Amino acid sequence: MTAMARLWLGNKDPGAGLVLAVKNIQRFDGPTFEADVLKAEQPVVVDFYADWCHPCHMMEPAVEQLAGEFAGKVTVGKLNVDDNPEIAIRYNVMGIPTLGLFKGGEMVDRLVGYPGGAAPIRTWIEKGAAVGSVNS
Repeated sequence: MTAMARLWLGNKDPGAGLVLAVKNIQRFDGPTFEADVLKAEQPVVVDFYADWCHPCHMMEPAVEQLAGEFAGKVTVGKLNVDDNPEIAIRYNVMGIPTLGLFKGGEMVDRLVGYPGGAAPIRTWIEKGAAVGSVNS
């Protein structure tokens, strides 16, 4: 089992199949950012990351888990800042990982750094996106 796979909370049983990805997470880039994020009808969480960023890799399992939990309520996706520096600059992303919450075509909140797990990110999304608890 890889170190990344062990980080995801669903991978507690080493004999079970590994959960390595969730299909609910999207990939954003320059050509589609306006349509996928700014013109989206529901709130969008953008994970600004880079492949070389270790804290970004640590946060990835939590983001993937939350993409599944919030499916249908909040769109969750990733944007590589090395491939899309103009978007990172436009939204003043000065450090990564940064999560940006977009509503109505605007970034309304951000969470900078890895907070240590899915729970603080979940609370941040519920509060900022006004979608209520995913557990209710």
